[in-house]
Amino acid sequence: MDRETLTVDVLLKAYELGVFPMSESRDDTDVFWVDPRKRGIIPIGGFHFSRSLARRIRKGGFRVSVNEDFAGVMQACADRPETWISETIFDIYAQLHALGHAHSMEIRDESGLIGGVYGVTLGAAFFGESMFSRRTDGSKIALAYLMDRLQQAGFLLFDTQFITPHLQRLGGIEIPRSTFHDYLEEAIATKADFTTPPLPASPQALLQRNTQTS
Repeated sequence: MDRETLTVDVLLKAYELGVFPMSESRDDTDVFWVDPRKRGIIPIGGFHFSRSLARRIRKGGFRVSVNEDFAGVMQACADRPETWISETIFDIYAQLHALGHAHSMEIRDESGLIGGVYGVTLGAAFFGESMFSRRTDGSKIALAYLMDRLQQAGFLLFDTQFITPHLQRLGGIEIPRSTFHDYLEEAIATKADFTTPPLPASPQALLQRNTQTS
């Protein structure tokens, strides 16, 4: 599908059906649709805080924000030798963000953006698109705050699209396509507002709410 026919309505309908777009490269003007036979998710409430990640979060020295720099997060996610985030993809997700259907979480230190994650929301489903790190654990910290936010807002499904060893260590699992579609149907029929929950008052508050040992 070319950029002229990829509209916000088409994209949202695709997510509702469990399908998501990708491009072959940053210079590709076309997109193709993906519906994996096995789907990656992190169960809501199932994010795993390793001891090292808990220590890093407890140490602090970073600032968390929501939807403060959606374009910056997308650009950082695309800043790698090979990426599926083409100009066509970038433009359509910027439109989704402007309409309140795409969101980002940013992690900053004194040097600027060090980590982040962005994705799409429909009902109580969050479709994770990409994340990045510019400092050790930057993306993990962003994902930890994202998972906390989804739980606080009443989301039922966090779609990671695919599963990787990295995501498995953070609590990710792989489920059959049919099971994913069952979860998706329930989540889309449920209301949740990504923008409502306040951020945790401190890194310690995040850990206390989400771990047994912090």
